Parts: sequence; C-alpha cells; structure tokens
Amino acid sequence: MSTITHLYGRAPALLTDLYQLTMAYAYWYNGTGQREAVFHLFFRRAPFDNRFAIVCGLETALDYITELSFDRDDIAYLATLEDHAGGRLFSDGFLNYLAEFRFSGAVDAVAEGTALFPDQPMLRVRAPILEAQLLETALLNLTNFPTLVATKAARMAHVAGDDLVVDFGLRKAQGIDGGVSAARAAFIGGCAGTSNVLAGRIFDIPVFGTHAHSLVMAFESELDAFEAYAEALPDNCVFLVDTYDTLGGIENAIAAGHKLHAQGHEMVGVRLDSGNMAELATTARRMLDEAGFHEARIAASSSLDEHEIADIKAAGAPIVFWGIGTRLITAQPDAALDGVYKLAAVKNSEGHWSYRMKLSDSPGKLTRPGVHQVRRFVDDAGAPSADLLFDEAAPNTAWAADDAQGSQVFDQTAPHHDLLQPAIRAGKRVDNGATLVDSQAHARAQFAYFATRPDYPALVDRYLERSTADLHTWLHSQTGSGAAQTTPEST
Repeated sequence: MSTITHLYGRAPALLTDLYQLTMAYAYWYNGTGQREAVFHLFFRRAPFDNRFAIVCGLETALDYITELSFDRDDIAYLATLEDHAGGRLFSDGFLNYLAEFRFSGAVDAVAEGTALFPDQPMLRVRAPILEAQLLETALLNLTNFPTLVATKAARMAHVAGDDLVVDFGLRKAQGIDGGVSAARAAFIGGCAGTSNVLAGRIFDIPVFGTHAHSLVMAFESELDAFEAYAEALPDNCVFLVDTYDTLGGIENAIAAGHKLHAQGHEMVGVRLDSGNMAELATTARRMLDEAGFHEARIAASSSLDEHEIADIKAAGAPIVFWGIGTRLITAQPDAALDGVYKLAAVKNSEGHWSYRMKLSDSPGKLTRPGVHQVRRFVDDAGAPSADLLFDEAAPNTAWAADDAQGSQVFDQTAPHHDLLQPAIRAGKRVDNGATLVDSQAHARAQFAYFATRPDYPALVDRYLERSTADLHTWLHSQTGSGAAQTTPEST
C-alpha cells in the first residue's frame, strides 16, 4: 500500500493549484490537450550550501501518478466553481473528461537517495500535455520537501559517523503530512529511525523513544520517577537526566540502574537535553563508568543540527545517539527547495519535437529545451567521475562540455549510468522501486562520496548549451503571439 493510500485512501486529485485545471481546460477546449510534451522536474539551487541534494519523495510521486483519478465528490465540487463573471468555470464536457481521467504517459525517474546537482532532472514526464500539466503541483509538493529533509538528514548522519541519528521532530513538524513524509525522508537520508509511530507503521522503520520531563515532574522525586519507569519498562530505560539538575539526574539514573541490575536488567543509558553537551557527556561517561555502567550509552537532544554535532564530536564527547528534532523536521535554515517543473518540448503535427524554453530577466530562471538525460560516467573502480546533462532527442550530441576548469571530452560508450530510468509506461509502473533500506544505503554512499569532492564536474553537453543559446537568441528576435508556433525543432 502506498503512502498516499495509507494517509488518504486514494490519490487526492484536487491536490493541485487551480491554474493547473484552468490550463487543462484550455487544452481540452481548443483540442490541443493530446499533443505529446516533455516536462522536467529539477531544482535550481542545492540547499544548505551543498553542491548537490539527495533526491527523495519520488516513490510517493510515482504512486500518486498511477493512482490519480477524480471521484464523484471532486467532480461535484469543481462543478460549483465560478468564473469572474459569475458563470460556471468548467463545462460538463470537461468534467466528464476528468471523471474518466487516468494518466496514460511515461515517466523516467532517478533512484531515491541519488545525489543530484542543480538543473539535473529527478523526474521526466512524457505524456499528452493536458495530462502532464495536471501533475505539476502534486509532483512538486511530493518531492520538494522530502528532498530537502533527506539532504539535511544526510548531512547529519555523515558528521555523526557510526553514531545513531534519530528523527525526534514530529511535534514540530508542519502538520501530519510534514511529520510523516519527513520521517520517511530522514530515514532515507541516513537516520536510524523515528519517534513517529505512524511513520514507523506505514514505512516499517524502527521507532525510538525515552520519556519526557513531565514523567519526572509527575512524581515526588526524580529517583521515584526513574524507578517507576524502570518497573514498567525494565529493558527500555534511557533516563532523561536534566529536569532539575543534570549531574544530580545522572546520580539518580545510576541509583535506578543499580536497582535494575539487582533485578536482572540493565540500564540502557541516559539522555542529555540541555547545557554544554560536550562537558556534560564527558562527566556522565566518567560517572557511569565509575559506577560500573560501562555499556550504558549517552544520548543527546535539544535543537541539534549537523554543525553542533560536528562541534560536539570534535570536543571528544562520548555521545553515541543523537535525537534530532526541529532543525531536521523543518530543514532549517532553508525553508524550501527551489524545485520546479518545466515544459521543454512539444511534438508538432509532423511528429517532431518543437523545443520550448522559459526566458526571464533573472538569469537563474532560464530553462533548457530538449529531452534531458544525465549520464554519470564512472571510473575503473565504478566510482562516479563526471556527470553530463545532454539532450536525448537531439540529432547529435557533442559528448563534450566546458566549464571554469576547461573542456572535457567524453566517450559515450565509456562505463556509465544513465540516471533517469523507466518508472512508468502507458500509465503503469514498470519497475519495482527500491526498499527504504536500500535507498538509505544508496543515499549514505552517495553523500559520503560527493561530500568529499567539491570539484566534481556536473557538466552540460556543448550541443545542449548551443541549442539553448540559439533558441534564446531566436526567441528574443520574435515579436507577437506567433513565436511559439514556429519554435525551432530538434530535427
């Protein structure tokens, strides 16, 4: 069962912006909705000052595409919408079309957990333009935030090394969806599990939890609270020690631990949630060892992120478990991924691709035309050596690229992986997708590799650059509404 079905029972067709429906209506009304088109979903800038992002949310997006349909209530609601003159916004004919709607096109996707660079597509949709247009808002909604969180989690897991990093952020998440989708994305990014029990059930990922300050405050003394908790859960005791005084809390945890030991159980550890983590962890380790609890682990929480984890570990703190909340679940400090979904080509009446690109007074918002693919070349050991974004529909490819470091020429037959792979054909899934555990392993390996290669070449084929520049020049030379009808073709 997909995430969409778990949460909603179906893929909500109205998870879209109104203008997707009004554009679809225009295509339907003027008879152009069946023209084949290509859209790419990509991000313009990587988050957190990374050069790349760990892509995520794609499996949910693919499920949404294959399950998408408008039910009777959806159609009834759309029939109530009015235009600015007070008339019906959509005709019965269009609503009847939507009532029978199913996606019939093709989607190619990158594997979840893959490291991608700006402008490299994570999804490529090739379908009748009306169908492809209807997907835009939902696909961006389902991939932007998970990619942001997976990248943040990967950064944290990378600096934590062999320590466990766990998502503790549900209470600070942006609603139910935010908490559930972020827990999944955090796991793919490298977290060992989550405190979110709903996400644990849906995705079959490990769940973790200790206890809160309120448990300690509910009893007459901290020791009473620890002993009561230990009596109920004798093999699950990680004591939160900073409700009143951290060092006193550690002493009470040790006392409760001795009582547990006498009963044939062992204290799992203690959790620090405030103060100077490095100093307190070092002191806690000494106190635990002196008391004979050499196997007891030290956990830390309290608004941590990858920078604080790195600093605390650099100070030699013996922390082995990191509970990460707000800064992971809300992907601080970046509020959103700059992901976009852009039209790049439309088939003309003769069956040739007619290229499209968006112009802008902001250079970063220009798009490239064509049918894009990313070829990741690998060395003799199978490690990535360079990426080349190229146009699969072009009559030729330069297999060469230029950047600040100079020119690079590629042998197109050299060992490589094409990152976009078939995921949907004729509206049906044609791949099985990876397990979350496999996606996590892929993400951790990808992040570890690319994080140490700041000069990794993510290049654009010279022919694609030239065709982009030529179309840019041509579009600037046109005036009036006829320009889009005569756009240069790829063949």
